Amino acid sequence: MANKEDEIILTPEGYAQLDEELKELKTVKRKELAERLKVAISYGDLKENSEYHSAKDDQAFMETRIKQLENMMKYARVVSADSLDVTSVSVGSLVVLNDIEFSEKVEYRIVSPAEADVDQNKISYESPLGKELLGKKSGSVIKVDAPAGVIEYELLEIRLA
Repeated sequence: MANKEDEIILTPEGYAQLDEELKELKTVKRKELAERLKVAISYGDLKENSEYHSAKDDQAFMETRIKQLENMMKYARVVSADSLDVTSVSVGSLVVLNDIEFSEKVEYRIVSPAEADVDQNKISYESPLGKELLGKKSGSVIKVDAPAGVIEYELLEIRLA
């Protein structure tokens, strides 16, 4: 059993994305890099062969990412929609907030750090706002320290994503 600090909570979509990336790296990308290395080696003198060194650097980076993905998946706990409780915020929840200062509605999905994507309104449960939201109920006022000062939100709605 994994230690609690090793555990990573993922949505089913997040787990699928990591799995897809891992498969791509282990199959397609490994073969592409092997071919690049073969071609670079054919150029001779490896000491001054920039193509070879670039390919080796890319290979090291890729293998590190593979290990990272394998580890994340090993300790993943996938939360499914049917296990979510819409009475309080948890990983996988979709929240509708009102920015009190600007009277503006914003919507976020609470996800793992691996899935976070601000452009898609997916925020990590480890982010300042994510941490404040976890466990809160509709009607709660959440205060978040930001570089521009404290931002206050009212939690209007919690629903399944």
